[in-house]
Amino acid sequence: METNGSNGHQPAKELAGKVCFITGGSRGIGRAIVCAMAKAGADVAFTYQTSREPAEALAKTLTAEQGVRCRAYQANVANPEEMQTAIQQVMTELGPVSILVNNAGITRDKSFLKMTKAMWDEVMRVNLDGVFHTTQFVAQDMVGAGWGRIINISSIVGQTGNFGQANYAATKGALISLTESLARELARKGITVNAVAPGFVDTDMVSGMPEAALDQVKAMTPMGRLGKPEEIADAVVFLASPRASYVTGQVLGVNGGMYM
Repeated sequence: METNGSNGHQPAKELAGKVCFITGGSRGIGRAIVCAMAKAGADVAFTYQTSREPAEALAKTLTAEQGVRCRAYQANVANPEEMQTAIQQVMTELGPVSILVNNAGITRDKSFLKMTKAMWDEVMRVNLDGVFHTTQFVAQDMVGAGWGRIINISSIVGQTGNFGQANYAATKGALISLTESLARELARKGITVNAVAPGFVDTDMVSGMPEAALDQVKAMTPMGRLGKPEEIADAVVFLASPRASYVTGQVLGVNGGMYM
């Protein structure tokens, strides 16, 4: 398969024949990852929680435009029974999952002394417990196949901490440690495990910040701007691809130089 060296594009359809499962794929970074995976030739399944119409419209569009099978499944990542049901449906309709992207995440921001236990627990259930359950459900099949890619979406906040985000930072930092541990356990099974740590990206989650705070973020970023969801998705596709076959246990920062 040839690469187009003149413009640095990835090989066309390099993930053809793979089934990719993405949690939280209906908007923001997750949506960009769904699109990028389909463009790379993978059959794509993704979860959403409430936005049924846009999720199903996205799946239909990608199926038509990219010539792959794309399905949307309603499931709460914090609910292991719902996730197991969704993954069983994916296996029935598309086949065993060979690429897992743990993307779903939430924020419940508050300074630590004012943070409630409920706010802490909710973020833990989605951002960390959800990754635990989902990864256990699919990793066994990857072991059986002797090939797999697990990519966890962490955050620059998991590397640096952030005011008002002790709960979120704790989960994203834990994801990095989980990534490293799983990489050691699964390397001999033909499975790579890596993390992508986005900086501040132009999504609904970030655009809701006060304008003064956004200006401050841009000023602290050497590139002077927010990231684009597609820039995160490209990093994920690379880690899922044959080009990254010797990359495991790594944290790929995509943050415009904000943290190095």
